[in-house]
Amino acid sequence: MSQQPLIIFDTTLRDGEQSPGASMTLEEKVRIAKMLELMKVNVIEAGFPIASPGDFAAVKAVADAIKDSTVCGLSRALDKDIEAAGEALKGAVSPRIHTFIATSPIHMRDKLNMKPDEVLENAIRAIKKARQYTDDVEFSAEDAGRSEPEFLHRIVEAAIDAGARTINIPDTVGYTIPHQFGEMMKNLIESVPNADKAIFSVHCHNDLGLAVGNSLSAFLNGARQIECTINGLGERAGNASLEEIVMAVRTRQDVFPCDTGIDATHIVPTSRLVSRITGFPVQPNKAIVGKNAFAHESGIHQDGVLKSRETYEIMRAQDVGWSDNQIVLGKHSGRNAFKTRLKEIGFTFETDEALNQAFQKFKNLADRKHEIFDEDLLLIVSQTHETTEDDSYELIYSEVCSETGETPVAKITLKIDGEEASGTANGGGPVDAVFKAIELVVNSNTELKLYSVNNITSGTDSQGEVTVQLQKNGDVVYGYGAHTDIVIASARAYIDALNKLAASITRPHPQHDGI
Repeated sequence: MSQQPLIIFDTTLRDGEQSPGASMTLEEKVRIAKMLELMKVNVIEAGFPIASPGDFAAVKAVADAIKDSTVCGLSRALDKDIEAAGEALKGAVSPRIHTFIATSPIHMRDKLNMKPDEVLENAIRAIKKARQYTDDVEFSAEDAGRSEPEFLHRIVEAAIDAGARTINIPDTVGYTIPHQFGEMMKNLIESVPNADKAIFSVHCHNDLGLAVGNSLSAFLNGARQIECTINGLGERAGNASLEEIVMAVRTRQDVFPCDTGIDATHIVPTSRLVSRITGFPVQPNKAIVGKNAFAHESGIHQDGVLKSRETYEIMRAQDVGWSDNQIVLGKHSGRNAFKTRLKEIGFTFETDEALNQAFQKFKNLADRKHEIFDEDLLLIVSQTHETTEDDSYELIYSEVCSETGETPVAKITLKIDGEEASGTANGGGPVDAVFKAIELVVNSNTELKLYSVNNITSGTDSQGEVTVQLQKNGDVVYGYGAHTDIVIASARAYIDALNKLAASITRPHPQHDGI
């Protein structure tokens, strides 16, 4: 089989952000976009410009910052959406407008309240309008997986005639099965007369756990672009996972006659950055990026790997960004060694001030922790990029007393909009007492929906990372905190979530179910 190009379209910043509680600030979106660019992702879908002024600004910022990847903005088949996308993408070196409309009977009838001919007319008009801003227009037939083949073929042919150069066939609700989806793609390409004038793409959701399988099946049947996200982030059960797509085709070259051009050594650092920013932990047994993905506990497996790695490992951990290296630096180590190691794992600093802030955090950690690992460095970088001047709440002081036979008690002091306030509370445990003390001070009336603790590295002096999920008035946010003291990490996570609620970072999309 001849080698075929596979275009990687990353929608972490758009569909990934539509996961409840996963909203990102403008600065966070730009940081992730730069990592995706470093990874050599072909297309970065930066957001949904019409959704809010914040989303518009974030798409514009990504478009202005990214030079080597195509930057894409999503729009419904509405003039105002397309105008917003076109305006937001003005600064992009390579802009793309991605417009969509639903094509399944249930969506056309129950959501759009349109007849098929009306849907077709709106699609054509939207594509022609988008072409006024850029020649790179992508059209998506939302819920294509449940669309009637005859109408789907008809609208795809019309979309290509109207000027769409990429045709996306989404399995919006994760309904299809790999062999069925592959056959659907093959029939579509063979039946549409002008199919050779467009690149066919797929955007698969993971409701049945089949997003990656469906995407790869579609590629084997003619698709040349796969839309995916870091860590499989996305609405409901998520999207096809970028890391799984990339490493599947790279590992099984006997099956997939393609490669992606992705620099896979940046996969793990990018995965951690996305997890850190969104507050969505990566499950330990997650393929490629889970901490157990290259771990061996079984004696039989350990014996085999020690004799020959290939006995139980089909990929090299280092090829996707894992490293067995630990940085042997302490409080007497120099700034240059610190900077050099961070550069080796994919991070550079734009200013000396940012480097100095990160180096000071490193020194502080080295006072508390004997060995500093790459995982610790990645956390330091994430914390250094955080801006706190606009935060409503800041932890100033924490004291917890927990002893056998006594009810734990916590005393905390917060800075609230520049003013200090303190509170003391009892709890069922030290963390519960801290959370109650914080609530006594802020009186947020939020509901704690999730509390999760993970160790960042091994050892009793490891930093613990805490994720909390808070809900208030239908809004869901995730907070994240890390520290060698798990109680302090918990307090930081809770306060991080409160700051997100206070800043109203969560916001509804005008199109909730996406593509």
